[in-house]
Amino acid sequence: MRTTPERITMTPGARRLLEAAARLFYERGIHAVGVDLIAAEAGVTKKTLYDRFGSKDQIVVEYLADRDERWRAFLGDRLGATRPAGRLTAVFDASKEWMEDTSPRGCSMVNAHAEITDPAHPASAVIAGQKQWMLELFTGLAREAGADDPDRTGRTLMLLHEGALVAHGLSVFPDPITHARDQALALLPA
Repeated sequence: MRTTPERITMTPGARRLLEAAARLFYERGIHAVGVDLIAAEAGVTKKTLYDRFGSKDQIVVEYLADRDERWRAFLGDRLGATRPAGRLTAVFDASKEWMEDTSPRGCSMVNAHAEITDPAHPASAVIAGQKQWMLELFTGLAREAGADDPDRTGRTLMLLHEGALVAHGLSVFPDPITHARDQALALLPA
């Protein structure tokens, strides 16, 4: 069973390191980026990096947890401003906006999962937790909409959503998130 990893308190120096690491991890990949490059990009020493984070694994945890927190807040704002009947549409529309603004290479959680194959890695819990939260969100939306089998419908909605995020990152075809949204809406009772 995965447990939520420990988080660190962010000092200004740690924040600079995290911002540099986040940009580099997303652009180049987690394994392709070393601590020397992160420290150099943040304008600090490698010793400062280790003093603040203790390990590269902890930087990865903080990177993914920070993105997850920002995504949840971003989506929460959109859902809070939407009537119940439009909540499913709001999730997909928020995802499209998020991907266009912050994630042109696809979902950072999916990308990280492709690199982090060890389920004992502390970031695995962050990734799984974010996707479990999304599944629960979609299941709740299916339940609210009166789906006959909200658990099954929630899983299908999540598959459409996740597939759209991957297709967006791969630029397989134009506007996959809108396409997935339209297919998702067709699954729910009118």
